[in-house]
Amino acid sequence: MPRNVYTPEFKARIVIEVLEGARELEAIAAEHQLNPNMVRNWKAEFLQNAGRAFEQADKKSKEERRKEKKREKENERLLRTVGQLTLERDFLQDCFRAVGKPVPSLDQKGK
Repeated sequence: MPRNVYTPEFKARIVIEVLEGARELEAIAAEHQLNPNMVRNWKAEFLQNAGRAFEQADKKSKEERRKEKKREKENERLLRTVGQLTLERDFLQDCFRAVGKPVPSLDQKGK
């Protein structure tokens, strides 16, 4: 007789039903045609690994915070670059005006 393979979602649903405590473990096992000892083992494994659910969420939030900081640093770098280029452009425009030459247009349509 082949062994039944149960999905993690099914196991979790059964264990949560047991943990809710509305019915006895044996009744839940009988309803789903499961061995009560197997359900006890699932429950023990579930409780032992319950912290992993929060670890995964914590890892994701740390990764998101790291990416957000990286984006903020990149934005700051870009803003500094724009500021520097603006200063350089203004300086060069002032130089053109000081020598009496027309300031070149920034319009690129002609090219």
